[in-house]
Amino acid sequence: EVQLVESGGGLVQPGGSLTLSCAASGFTFSNTAMAWVRQAPGKELEWVSTIVIDTIRQYADSVKGRFTISRDNLKNTLYLQMNNLKTEDTAMYYCTKRDYLISNIRPPGPGTQVTVSS
Repeated sequence: EVQLVESGGGLVQPGGSLTLSCAASGFTFSNTAMAWVRQAPGKELEWVSTIVIDTIRQYADSVKGRFTISRDNLKNTLYLQMNNLKTEDTAMYYCTKRDYLISNIRPPGPGTQVTVSS
């Protein structure tokens, strides 16, 4: 069974930083393209970033230059380093398999809440 458990969210002031983590199990993490998505209140799920193995990383224009996706295949963990956070980054953040994203399958994990506010 695929399990993805996000952590690391919290309340941060504008301009601050957070690092999100996602613990993965139930599949071969090292061979799987992964992604982060987010959902703000009252809005649709929004793609944030994708990492394919370790060398191909893609970002939404809204986070490019501020967020960095990475992975540790020995720990089966996905990360999202978020710098210079803005109020519009406030959302529930989820990690997911890229295949789920393409197939419009909702992320299976509980998500982690990020709130950017002064």
